[in-house]
Amino acid sequence: MADSVLTTTFRFRVSLLGSAGSGASGALGTGGFQECTGLEVEMDATEFPEGGSNDAVVQRAGRAKYTKLVLKRGMFAPEGGQVDSQLWQWLQDVVSGVRPIRRYDGTIQVLGEAQAVVATWTFTRGLPAKLVGPQLNAKTGDVAIEELHIAHEGLRLGGP
Repeated sequence: MADSVLTTTFRFRVSLLGSAGSGASGALGTGGFQECTGLEVEMDATEFPEGGSNDAVVQRAGRAKYTKLVLKRGMFAPEGGQVDSQLWQWLQDVVSGVRPIRRYDGTIQVLGEAQAVVATWTFTRGLPAKLVGPQLNAKTGDVAIEELHIAHEGLRLGGP
C-alpha cells in the first residue's frame, strides 16, 4: 500500500526571547508574523583532487552558513494607540552604539491541525540585520507591511 501524503495549510508562530548574557530580557515585539523565510543551512564543501584518481574528487565538509531569517508582519497598533516600535528600537540601539548589544534567541513553531505543534526551528543569538518599513501607497489600500531580517549564529530543527 502506498503512503498517502496529506496536504494541509500550516500556521506558525515566532517567539523572540533574550539570549543569556546579552543584556536582553523578556520577549521582543508583540503579535505574530505573516511570513517567515530563511530557514536554510548551507554547508561549504571543499574539493581535494586525489592523485592518480582522474574519475573522482574527494569532498570535505567545511563550515555551515546560515541564511538570514526574514520575518514579515503588518504594522498594527492597539485601538487608538501608537504602532509597536520595539523591533525598530532594537535596531536603533545597535546602530546608536548601545552596549551590550541585545541578542535574541528565537523559535519558529509550525502548527498543524487543532493548533498542534508539528515542527520547531530554533535559532540562537539573533541580531537585527535589516528592518524595512512599509511601502505606503494610498491608491492601493494595501496593508502596511514591515520586514525584519535577523542574522543568527545557529539554526536547528527539532520536533514539537
